[in-house]
Amino acid sequence: MSTYETAVTRYFAAWNAQDPAEREKAVAAAWTEDATYTDPLAEVSGHPGLTAVISGAQEQFPGFEFRLLGAVEGHHDSARFTWELIAPDGSAPVQGFDVVTLADDGRIRTVVGFLDRVPD
Repeated sequence: MSTYETAVTRYFAAWNAQDPAEREKAVAAAWTEDATYTDPLAEVSGHPGLTAVISGAQEQFPGFEFRLLGAVEGHHDSARFTWELIAPDGSAPVQGFDVVTLADDGRIRTVVGFLDRVPD
């Protein structure tokens, strides 16, 4: 598994962690302490901000799971990937793509996210 794929695997582990303590550990494993996350609906930094955004998404979409769609592409310290938010019934009402910048230790330093499909 490449550094990019490892980073994205950790990223999804954080987004899908349901237990608050597990989520905090997963966020720390995936992101640097000063990491930033920006998408059309949120702009946060640091582990507490990231944990809050993830918790908010889980509250808005209970029982849903984020899943990689396609391959992770990367070069230098950046990677991009497409994802889906899968409902308990198997549908995917939300889809987007993210661009991440990695720190030297392989954790994510920045995320810029885009939403391609959202529910009405």
